[in-house]
Amino acid sequence: MISPQTVVGVAGAGAMGRGIAQVAAAAGHPVVLADAKPGAATEALTSIDNSLASLVAKGKRSADERAAIVGRISAVEAPTESHPHLEARTPLIDVGAFAPCGLVIEAIIEDLSAKRDLFARLAHAVAPDAVLATNTSSLSIASIAAGCGAAERVIGLHFFNPPPVLPLVEVIPWAGTAPTVTAQCLSLMAAWGKTAVQCSDTPGFIVNRVARSFYGEALRIADEGVADYATIDWAMRTIGGFRMGPFELMDFIGNDVNFAVTKSVYEGFFHEPRFRPSLTQQRLVAAGWLGRKSGRGYYDYRNDAVSPQPNQDERLGRGIVERIRAMLINEAVDALRLGVATAESIDVAMVNGVNYPKGLLAWCDELGAGRVLETLEALHAEFDEERYRPSPLLRRAAREGFRFR
Repeated sequence: MISPQTVVGVAGAGAMGRGIAQVAAAAGHPVVLADAKPGAATEALTSIDNSLASLVAKGKRSADERAAIVGRISAVEAPTESHPHLEARTPLIDVGAFAPCGLVIEAIIEDLSAKRDLFARLAHAVAPDAVLATNTSSLSIASIAAGCGAAERVIGLHFFNPPPVLPLVEVIPWAGTAPTVTAQCLSLMAAWGKTAVQCSDTPGFIVNRVARSFYGEALRIADEGVADYATIDWAMRTIGGFRMGPFELMDFIGNDVNFAVTKSVYEGFFHEPRFRPSLTQQRLVAAGWLGRKSGRGYYDYRNDAVSPQPNQDERLGRGIVERIRAMLINEAVDALRLGVATAESIDVAMVNGVNYPKGLLAWCDELGAGRVLETLEALHAEFDEERYRPSPLLRRAAREGFRFR
């Protein structure tokens, strides 16, 4: 049973791993933080300390709280050891350091073979009743659990970046996860002050499935020459009420990360047209134009760059919003139809995970399912693509007039 005294392990000391470690330590848990890269865990601990120092300077944390949180985290550096599936003397995460942990959360690269290998090693390093969680954003929990001893203790705990700031955690049991493990994790996330939503083990879960339309349809609009990046972003912010437009958000996330998630979801759904990746984004990634972190993406972030000005045509902007919003709502409705999560969980996830101005299902109720259906049918008629086919549940809602929320 996971308790407030349970030692929490975090495997992977990148941005997500260090954020999760900070959240767990802030909740009072002793934390073991380890990484395969030499020096990474120690660097992560320094980064956590600096982040907390900033909060102290702003009056959001006390100096004593900062010291206590950092003091609860043990940074474990990677040994070198031979391994049957890797080159000899390859640095690996020291899974032996997780022996006292009742919960280990994996936050390494989004690579299925690497995750499966780590979970197989973790299963032998921790107690038989220790919970093993993955922070994957789109990979199958069942696939990760498949090669792991006592796979009924494996579950997905998908935090959002940065974990100390964003409240949402998707709790994802696979078909074989013990119900007690799911219940413990839901309770634990609440104790950590997180907004937890349970969803099924399907590609992209809730947020990364539904949000594909925000990026994908914006890219289609730009590729068709309807509007440029700045105009689409302006429309979605100013008229749509979104905190960031799709192109500035992709540049913020990183085009390499966004493209990889899109490909994972597309392949996970056996090439479902609604999730087809963009050639434009593929070219940007190939060129190394990854967004803010590389200095160029959809926008130019170099010091001498001139920011493009949007075409603030109200009619054009409303058409852009109507199109992207209809695609988002359709995906949310279809996720509900297929039992990915409850209507409430889908709306909570999109508001708390990616800061959408409203829950998409509640938004559909406000607009009327008939209006959303009309937009999708017009797109389907114009392009004759399965990408724009309306969800059967949306058709039913328009026909019968029922509400989702």
